[in-house]
Amino acid sequence: MINWNRLFPPLRQRRNINYQEGRRAEQQASPPLEVSEEQADIELFVNRLDSVESVLPYEYTAFDFCQASEGKRPSENLGQVLFGERIEPSPYKFTFNKKETCKLVCTKTYHTEKAEDKQKLEFLKKSMLLNYQHHWIVDNMPVTWCYDVEDGQKFCNPGFPIGCYITDKGRAKDACVISSDYHERDTFYIFNHVDIKIHYHVVETGSMGARLVAAKLEPKSYKHTHIDKPDCSGTPMDISNKASGEIKIAYTYSVSFEEDPKIRWASRWDYILESMPHTHIQWFSIMNSLVIVLFLSGMVAMIMLRTLHKDIARYNQMDSTEDAQEEFGWKLVHGDIFRPPRKGMLLSVFLGSGTQILIMTFVTLFFACLGFLSPANRGALMTCAVVLWVLLGTPAGYVTARFYKSFGGEKWKTNVLLTAFLCPGIVFADFFIMNLILWGEGSSAAIPFGTLVAILALWFCISVPLTFIGAYFGFKKNAIEHPVRTNQIPRQIPDQSFYTKPLPGIIMGGILPFGCIFIQLFFILNSIWSHQMYYMFGFLFLVFIILVITCSEATILLCYFHLCAEDYHWQWRSFLTSGFTAVYFLIYAIHYFFSKLQITGTASTILYFGYTMIMVLIFFLFTGTIGFFACFWFVTKIYSVVKVD
Repeated sequence: MINWNRLFPPLRQRRNINYQEGRRAEQQASPPLEVSEEQADIELFVNRLDSVESVLPYEYTAFDFCQASEGKRPSENLGQVLFGERIEPSPYKFTFNKKETCKLVCTKTYHTEKAEDKQKLEFLKKSMLLNYQHHWIVDNMPVTWCYDVEDGQKFCNPGFPIGCYITDKGRAKDACVISSDYHERDTFYIFNHVDIKIHYHVVETGSMGARLVAAKLEPKSYKHTHIDKPDCSGTPMDISNKASGEIKIAYTYSVSFEEDPKIRWASRWDYILESMPHTHIQWFSIMNSLVIVLFLSGMVAMIMLRTLHKDIARYNQMDSTEDAQEEFGWKLVHGDIFRPPRKGMLLSVFLGSGTQILIMTFVTLFFACLGFLSPANRGALMTCAVVLWVLLGTPAGYVTARFYKSFGGEKWKTNVLLTAFLCPGIVFADFFIMNLILWGEGSSAAIPFGTLVAILALWFCISVPLTFIGAYFGFKKNAIEHPVRTNQIPRQIPDQSFYTKPLPGIIMGGILPFGCIFIQLFFILNSIWSHQMYYMFGFLFLVFIILVITCSEATILLCYFHLCAEDYHWQWRSFLTSGFTAVYFLIYAIHYFFSKLQITGTASTILYFGYTMIMVLIFFLFTGTIGFFACFWFVTKIYSVVKVD
């Protein structure tokens, strides 16, 4: 029995498509291409090639495949460039409704004694060994390779491999399992022929036309007997690992057209859903975790409201000072609760950056929910996030300035400079080091120098001035008024039990928020590292809202326990309690790397963990800020309703 789940990674982690959003986004991303006999040319574009066994994608031109003689390269947006997408015209040309059989595209000849030819051939072999996949596009639709898997189900992969390899022990790797013709030991088989089938339906407009609704292909391997007049028959195109002399590879294709009146243009992505069995089980597990989180949130809210109500009623009924001296709990620390924290400068900077990320995430997910940022609109999600981050410098500067002033800080110049440069600087430094590795490896994911300059220009010329403007207004306003005065002499904090010490509380605080996101985290990591489409933005937005609620409630609950234990150092603790969710994120990312991915090579491993650290830092600032704001609101609220002499 063939283990398809091991052979084809996309089968192992099934694609998640919210197709209603996909339809909407497809219509917004590009108008339907209508072809007719008068305007009958169909363009096929090629994208970068990638692999689940390597983080390094490569441009189509990096391989020695047939190149387009002419054709305009589509312009890429910022998001596409950052994700390493490089869309180029292809040498595969079609005419609508004109069937082609075994048409020669080009022939590549390699002389193994020539160093240049040998290098090209070795690169091709290495790519087949790592199962690199082509990604072709027709009318903004992925050209899919559909094949049967277990239980008679069909899987549609939006990519197809360059070729495959039979090991020296005779084990078929990856796509070599599809045919018993691939059996020679220590041999590579290159898929040098594709059978393309284009599905269309006829529309009756002013003039008769047709819309393309699907493009499917089947990769094959042929050692053409007559290369000048190929007939697409005979043995597969094998390249022995020890081959020497002259090697000729002829690339060919066949194309056919099929009218399919059942598929509407607006729902043409739906056939990819054919490859999604057991979706209801995924939804059940997600809904199950949501119910648990909501149940816990309800319990937390109920306990807090009942206990607090009793506390406030008891404190406000006390008349004599003798009663007050005998009393214990959170009221006793009212003279120290708003005492400025240590390292207030750093905390205020983190809060400013966290606010920027929080608003950016909310707005990006909101637009994605409306269907504007679907994968049908390539690169839109990343472009939207970067542009929003740049434009949200003002709230970052304002929040930082307001809290730094309330902490009694006076070095406002240092404060605003750190807000503009500390966290973005760390992210950019990490990103730049990763980019140097990608440059060294010649990957298409390496950001071109011009784009790097453009990102720096966005940061220095737009984000930094906006941060300064926000900080100016923040410092101009009066400091935040607290409901109680701060005593001159700090109160001594009594000995704490194990559970009310800072570290156990911080570690416990991150468990509940992480519990509500880890299932979605699996899908998100799949979309990034296993090159799978992600459409479930509506659900992700719901999880985002629940994450905010859970972070807030977990932090408020722990904050209340610490105040009852007369420990008034709540500022940093509230930030770190919910921020610790990022540490669980990091642990999960490490587990995901070793248990789910097949990444090999030092460069790919460094890149995986380098990019993961950027995500962890952003997530830390994001969750920490939620925790601090929730706790700040809670503390202000409870001390404003209790009577203090």
